[in-house]
Amino acid sequence: MSNQSLNMDQKWMLEALALASKGKGNVSPNPLVGCVIVSKKGEKIGQGYHKKFGAAHAEVNAVNSVKNEEALKGATVYITLEPCSHHGKTPPCAELLAKLPIAKVVVAMKDPNPKVNGSGLRILKNAGIETEVGILEKEAEQLNEFFIHHQTVGRPFITLKFAQTIDGFLAAADGDSKWISGKQSRKKVHQWRSEYDAVLVGRTTTMADNPSLTVRHIKGRQPKRVIIDGPFELPRTLNVFSDKHEDKTIILTWNKEASKDEADPMLKMLSQNYFRGEILQVSKSDGHVDLRQAFKLLGEKSISSILVEGGQQLSSTLIKQSLVDKLCVFISPKLLGAGTRSVLNIGINNMNEIANLKDVSWEQIGDDMLMTGYF
Repeated sequence: MSNQSLNMDQKWMLEALALASKGKGNVSPNPLVGCVIVSKKGEKIGQGYHKKFGAAHAEVNAVNSVKNEEALKGATVYITLEPCSHHGKTPPCAELLAKLPIAKVVVAMKDPNPKVNGSGLRILKNAGIETEVGILEKEAEQLNEFFIHHQTVGRPFITLKFAQTIDGFLAAADGDSKWISGKQSRKKVHQWRSEYDAVLVGRTTTMADNPSLTVRHIKGRQPKRVIIDGPFELPRTLNVFSDKHEDKTIILTWNKEASKDEADPMLKMLSQNYFRGEILQVSKSDGHVDLRQAFKLLGEKSISSILVEGGQQLSSTLIKQSLVDKLCVFISPKLLGAGTRSVLNIGINNMNEIANLKDVSWEQIGDDMLMTGYF
């Protein structure tokens, strides 16, 4: 393949990836997918992306956007993810493409879903359509890191986020943490909330800050709110249990008494602590909620990504238990000198055991620096 041909493939795939990203926050637990159709003459004749879970897939939208069906003869279709081959909420896209007079399908990456994983490509090959896989594969994998992780590991992709001063504190000695990060950083967090399936906080943060954990500074989908409340004692007057998004709140508890009313809807409604959200009972581990079991159960509920906005205890526990996939730290050019450290006692005692992050990137946001890295 010539460099010119490869560059054109990359050009069209980049367009498909940009289209796919428009579905962020709306398609989960489905993957983000974009599709571009290029005629035999090298002209773009169609495009589409998966806009919403349960709605038409990217390939369908792209094909439907083609105004001249004759232009499909000998065309090349660029897709960010292998077309599906199974019947779900929509028909198989691979079968749709196989019936078209196209010449080639270029795919960025295979679908890790066991129901697909190569079968979509086989349908196309059996129809006499040339296929190619791997153009901008790394970029496609990063775009769908939530979906890939959920499909392959069985639990949600966990991102831990916190803001700290340049000397490593996330709160002053009196407990005050408003505001360490700047306005632009906080707006960024609201963007993330709209893109993740759920936001998770611990009981200490919930009690101390009474957060809403909603998307406010931008337009976007409201996430689920997962609250760790082992003993099931947090007041029902807190925002996450009493505002208009109450039904999006999930309580994680080890208290067996907490879910007694759940089995009987009428009993639940008559309960003094009537709660429109969901109570998820998990085991107790070292006196706390078993986080590993909790994430597994949340994954089974089609929650494929969780943004943890944790305090010191929750952040440290997650890191110590190797439950963090991605770390995002806002570092503010401020000094406290004393207060609450961002993480503490994570089980590392010497430099030989130090946790090294991978694929680290830095981004300036206002006066803050955002460090992103993977475990």
